[in-house]
Amino acid sequence: MRIRPLRDAITWSHWYRFVSYARGSLWIVPFFSVAIELIVSRFIQGLDARLNWTLLGLGMAGAQALYGTIITMSLSFMVFTFGSLLVAIQVASGQLTPRIIATTLLRDNTVRYTVGLFVFTLLYTMRALNRMDEDVAQFSAFTAGFLGLTSMVMFLYLIDYAARLLRPSSIVWRVGEAGLAVLRTVHPRELEEVYREPPPPPPLGGPDAVITHRGKSGTLLALNQEALTSLAQQSGGIIEFVPHIGDFIAIDEPLFRLYGSARMIPPPKLRAAVAVGAERTMEQDPTFAFRILLDIGLKALSAAINDPTTAVLAIDQIHRLLRTAGRRQLHPDQITDNQGRVLVIIRTPNWDDYVHLACREIRLNARDNIQIARRLRAMIENLVSTLPKARHSALLVELDLLDRTVASIYRFPEDLALARVPDAQGMGGATIAPEADAAASGKWPRDLEIRHAPEQSNHERTLT
Repeated sequence: MRIRPLRDAITWSHWYRFVSYARGSLWIVPFFSVAIELIVSRFIQGLDARLNWTLLGLGMAGAQALYGTIITMSLSFMVFTFGSLLVAIQVASGQLTPRIIATTLLRDNTVRYTVGLFVFTLLYTMRALNRMDEDVAQFSAFTAGFLGLTSMVMFLYLIDYAARLLRPSSIVWRVGEAGLAVLRTVHPRELEEVYREPPPPPPLGGPDAVITHRGKSGTLLALNQEALTSLAQQSGGIIEFVPHIGDFIAIDEPLFRLYGSARMIPPPKLRAAVAVGAERTMEQDPTFAFRILLDIGLKALSAAINDPTTAVLAIDQIHRLLRTAGRRQLHPDQITDNQGRVLVIIRTPNWDDYVHLACREIRLNARDNIQIARRLRAMIENLVSTLPKARHSALLVELDLLDRTVASIYRFPEDLALARVPDAQGMGGATIAPEADAAASGKWPRDLEIRHAPEQSNHERTLT
């Protein structure tokens, strides 16, 4: 059997999955703390022999009591931390969404490094106890005592930190921050003042070759666009990536369509540019951040939980993400070279997709919740007034749908007028404005009508 070289066996997709797994694993930092302890303990042992400290003046009985206390304390901290963390994760995932476990909780460095400190303290103290002969190494005992005190302080801090971390406001804020970072990475360019629609993909006809998925079925996590671009340039053909990032792909489903001389590219090189995993991640998938926030908001609006304020917090972060997406130059469907020749076709969400994802489900599942109606209106009207004109069209459609939805639900004019008032807090942050009387009769808010009448009329014609 031919054994492949290590550089051929470890591809970009393998490395990407390993890094993604390491970022979301709680045991990685404690594992490395074992190796660090082996180095530090030998260094402290050599330093102790040179210093000959007598500062603490501990005898054999005192040192044994100190070491025993620290060992027991470190074990208790570890057991309590893991036990309470598992319970807290289950409660938070049940009330919010299970997708926060891998995307936020297990990636929190404070929790991981604190557990690593507990493991380091336990191993160091056990080693110091085993090395103790007739004389007590005073500097080693001082170091163990310092580590024990530090572990106690960090344990108390961890309790407070975990209590703050698992609040709905903290969770949605972290998801929002992660989503903003992904949006800026996936769409690095700001939207130009003079907006130009990207050209449509060229007519390709039938593909010359189709590359299907091999290995295990799973979710598409990421794509090495640089590698695909290089392969397309070298071959002189066009590579089309069939699914979207975040899609589930089964074995033998089409992965690439190749046109022209790209059919000569070896299929293993193309498959090596795709990372597939068991669970959807956020690194190259900004819509997943919207999905997590929507799941939190929709579950909060369910009859079992009935927590519309948490839904408003989720809409706050959706608002941030949607504003950032509206100010970015969203990717066209194709990657070209300097001469404008199409190299790679990758389909990504456009502005309409982001708007639909952010608005439709939450509106349809909160039809009779006046707090959500007011918060959605505040979000849409704020985006219309702050984003470039090229982004207004899809937003005004959502505003019209929201108007018609609340008109079909609230039968009394007073309730209808209240539901049509934009409120960033959902309920309680604004009073009825003079425009509310006009809203109750089915008219647009006055300032919005004046500034965006052309877009409105276009959509009214489309809807009719």
